Amino acid sequence: MQTLLNRFLDYVRFETRPDENNPSSPSSESQMLFAERLAGELEKIGMTEVILDGNGYLMATLPANCESTGPVIGFIAHMDTSPEAPSENINPLVHPDYDGKEIILNQEKGIILSPAEFTELARYSGQTIITTDGTTLLGADDKAGIAIIVTACEHLITNPGLKHGKIRIAFTPDEEIGRGADNFDVRRFGAGYAYTLDGGGIGELEYENFNAAAATVTIRGRSVHPGTAKGTMINSITVAAEFDSLLPPGERPEQTEGYEGFFHLYDIKGSVEETVMKYIIRDHDPVKFSERKKSLAEVAENIRLKYNGAEIKISLKDQYFNMKEIIQANYYIIEAAVEAYRKAGIEPIIKPVRGGTDGARLSFMGLPCPNLFTGGHNYHGRYEYIPLQSMEKAVEVVVNLCTSAIKH
Repeated sequence: MQTLLNRFLDYVRFETRPDENNPSSPSSESQMLFAERLAGELEKIGMTEVILDGNGYLMATLPANCESTGPVIGFIAHMDTSPEAPSENINPLVHPDYDGKEIILNQEKGIILSPAEFTELARYSGQTIITTDGTTLLGADDKAGIAIIVTACEHLITNPGLKHGKIRIAFTPDEEIGRGADNFDVRRFGAGYAYTLDGGGIGELEYENFNAAAATVTIRGRSVHPGTAKGTMINSITVAAEFDSLLPPGERPEQTEGYEGFFHLYDIKGSVEETVMKYIIRDHDPVKFSERKKSLAEVAENIRLKYNGAEIKISLKDQYFNMKEIIQANYYIIEAAVEAYRKAGIEPIIKPVRGGTDGARLSFMGLPCPNLFTGGHNYHGRYEYIPLQSMEKAVEVVVNLCTSAIKH
């Protein structure tokens, strides 16, 4: 566990925030620097065919140590962290033997991680909890996934009595801005199937995810001196606020769960003359997903009719789709995961992903790729935390999958 902990603490201190305004891959230099660091570590622990390409995709092989007729199995995690929260100068805090009470993250700012607000926290009493210092996110999404995969591979290398077939691993850039699979070479990866290590609490196993789109709404108003503005000014900020209010108020992330979709306004910048709003649109149901995208155009048309002279432009881009149909056609990989969980003493919690993973797109690119837990909670914010024991169990699950694949 100490090796796993040290590795994770080292990884999260790398700032790897993506830049959605940069079309390059990777979108930030920091991700490539982290990938170079990881490539050196993989070679050091004994991985082979360690290749970091110009787009920031890092792949490596753990060769088979037995004659296996089973498929090549892959494991994937992403290197970037959410662009929605501060991620510079991350200072992780380690709380051994957590007592089940409030955790003071930042005394000066009065930031507290409380089981009264985050009820699942109390489940980890007695364990080692890693948190933020209250000023940044932690980065367990998905530095935990990387630490788990590397630690599992190192464990297999140092324990040759654990027989396994050929294992492939990959670490991708820019997953958080929807580009994680853009330049992923499935053929070069060469796995029959794979798992992303990008899930939440211990036991979660996911093969359904949102259909996802990104929308940018640009509203052009008309700026006039406020003293003579009656009947002529069109304040784009006011129009933007009304636009957002016309979307279903109960269909926002903070008011939905399970299979319920949403509209999420995550960024807004504006002046009287122009306001730009950025949304993500999510729904598990493909019909409802299509209806959500159409509803944006309907709201825009209503706004145009009310504010004659206001210009509204909507730019929509599909990001990924629900991998359910692909995984169901290859359900043996879920059965293998269930077996690996139970061997580790974990009862699987099969549930839909309220988000997306690289695996969603990779599944449609010919690489069936469901999602395994890492153990993290409250991703993308200052209240993010992860129990070390959950990460350790995830390592055990990966090892179990590797050693059992030779039987399939």
